[in-house]
Amino acid sequence: MIYSMTGYGRAVAMYQDKKICVEVRSLNGKAMDLSTRMAQQFKGHEMEVRSYLTAMLERGKVDFALWVEQNGKDETPSVNKDVMRCYIEQLHEASQQLNISLPQNIMEVVLRMPDVISRKETYEVSDEEWAVAKEAMERAVSDLLSFRKQEGEALYAKFRTKIDNIAQLLATVEQYETERVAKIKSRIVDNLEKLVGIDYDRNRLEQELIFYIEKLDVSEEKQRLANHLEYFVSTMNDTQGQGKKLGFIAQEMGREINTLGSKSNHAEMQNIVVKMKDELEQIKEQVLNAL
Repeated sequence: MIYSMTGYGRAVAMYQDKKICVEVRSLNGKAMDLSTRMAQQFKGHEMEVRSYLTAMLERGKVDFALWVEQNGKDETPSVNKDVMRCYIEQLHEASQQLNISLPQNIMEVVLRMPDVISRKETYEVSDEEWAVAKEAMERAVSDLLSFRKQEGEALYAKFRTKIDNIAQLLATVEQYETERVAKIKSRIVDNLEKLVGIDYDRNRLEQELIFYIEKLDVSEEKQRLANHLEYFVSTMNDTQGQGKKLGFIAQEMGREINTLGSKSNHAEMQNIVVKMKDELEQIKEQVLNAL
């Protein structure tokens, strides 16, 4: 079963007069890239949170946020505008009196002044409150996993369509193989006939043609590509976490398709190869989202 790396989950829990909010989202990534933003009072549980998210989500670019709202207000720092205004006025007065130019980044300077930003006092989180927050986190992750599963089902359907398309295109190659060999042989003989006054050994020509045509045989490439298509489908039906493996299989499919194109020497076969490359490119784009 395929799971997507894209997902989103959110949960809210109440504890006394506080509302604990949890939000987690993920995008595709080669490894686990986890970013956490937590209310100051929950910072002591950050390692536990990171371990849980890593175990549950495996890989991807994951953003986790946990914050607390009390009495309808978010517990975030607030800017004291009166104090800020006072600092700015004093800086302007000092600039005029001392004939010193104001700094270009005056806002940055003022924000560093004492008491401009007031922070609410943090408190020690009880085991009971953490249990409520942890349950909200687990629900948010559960929602994200459901989202990943839903997106994974859509990916599975796309992959099956593209794999079937490549298999159908591969099946059409056979009808041109006999025609291709005859055309190659005819073209070489015609060119030799145009060489007036030059005699050549026809038996030797037949031997060389057989050798040349064997080098252009695509039977092995067709068989290997068919095997890769079957392996891709069987891998999709394995347990989750097969995204990297599917990417490797897609690369091998690309090698066989490229070799098929380089050996084709036939306009219709080359058109088929181009169509297969287009289908494979779409697979490669989407496989980056597979977990």
